[in-house]
Amino acid sequence: MTSVLAPPPEGSGLKAVPGVPGIPYIGNTLQVMRHPFDYARKRYDEYGAVAWGWLLGQRTVTVQGPEAAEVVLVNRDKAFANGPAWSYFIGPFFYRGIMLLDFDEHLHHRRIMQQAFTRARLRSYLDAMAPGIVTGLDAWRPGAGFKVYDHVKQLTLDLATDVFMGVGLSRAERDRVNGAFVDAVRAGTAYVRFPVPGLRWHRGLRARKVLEGFFRDQVPAKRRDGGDDLFAALCEAETDDGHRFTDEDVVNHMIFALMAAHDTTTITLTTMAYHLARHPEWQERLREESLALGTASPTDAELDSLTGADMVMKESLRLVAPVPALPRKVVKDTSILGFHIPEGATVVVPTLTNHHMADWWPDPERFDPGRFGPDRREDRIHKYAWSPFGGGAHKCIGLYFAGMQVKAILHQMLVRYRWSVPERYEWPLDTTSLPSPKDGLPVRLDRCETA
Repeated sequence: MTSVLAPPPEGSGLKAVPGVPGIPYIGNTLQVMRHPFDYARKRYDEYGAVAWGWLLGQRTVTVQGPEAAEVVLVNRDKAFANGPAWSYFIGPFFYRGIMLLDFDEHLHHRRIMQQAFTRARLRSYLDAMAPGIVTGLDAWRPGAGFKVYDHVKQLTLDLATDVFMGVGLSRAERDRVNGAFVDAVRAGTAYVRFPVPGLRWHRGLRARKVLEGFFRDQVPAKRRDGGDDLFAALCEAETDDGHRFTDEDVVNHMIFALMAAHDTTTITLTTMAYHLARHPEWQERLREESLALGTASPTDAELDSLTGADMVMKESLRLVAPVPALPRKVVKDTSILGFHIPEGATVVVPTLTNHHMADWWPDPERFDPGRFGPDRREDRIHKYAWSPFGGGAHKCIGLYFAGMQVKAILHQMLVRYRWSVPERYEWPLDTTSLPSPKDGLPVRLDRCETA
């Protein structure tokens, strides 16, 4: 039965947000998490761009389409806050990460953190991760049933510890830290949001303690010795007027940055690998492009020249946005596209499904990297039609690093291996947490003759 979120102020001319709340607390959670694309289309057809319902225990307004996304992400009247929204999902595990800060405090931290993502720093990160990419990929064993997701996740976790931490770890210690990151990420979408032993929330809280202890122990040496890694960069970062991070700031930002770096890269590379397996003509096109570079260790400029890889990456980010939704808490009464949004509501921009809207993307389910070619640029239909990195003040600070890392890994994959899937294979995408293939994406992996 249709109901409204809250009546608009008398004489405001605004409309009340419609929706079907369902069962309190549970509401539409199962449909949204298990069948996001079908549910989003149904909801849009029935209620339009702005509608509400219960989601993971909150009264949530979901806004579909780039016009509504722009209102929320640009946030001109500062009505939408990141911190209290994200804190509900991941706050106990990624406390005071850059994405969980707002307004002046967020700007202050971002200005300091920007020093860790200068062009010179990005080049040093590329140099640091190049040997790890080669070592990791050379350890892959060709054959049938090779699970791309599992191997890429291990590789990106290892690279994150090498490039971001710059700390020599034993395999056991590396696995302990990596396992803590996995538990912390999965805890964010737990159904039971209490520390029940053995369940996701409890494991996430334990993981946070492991990570805090690890980074806190390392800070003194990093401040003393420096280095070319992100950890050292955050310890050294300083604005023109002398502001620096405290030890606690460094620990919080490192925990968040490593989560953001390895999970999003893993999802993007796995999505690219899936579509390149299903479309071997694109795989060969990208392989020829990489081989034409004629170098084992491309520079950042050479990676930028891989235009085919760039189009495939962007199309893969459209088809499967690694961060499927961007939540905000409403901190004062506001409006979206003529609808009254009351203070205290949670608003969600569903990036995953917004990228599949037929109103904005022709034949949206089809893999078509040419959408991003210079002669078409379908993403330019609206500034927020394609927004896998968010937008506004909270646009991902590491987006250039992410693109560089994805292309550096893909380049090495292409010159070493070919991979394929059976003709009728379609991956079972799990969307109950961050999107990933339930089966790990098994492929036939073969070594290239040129490798």
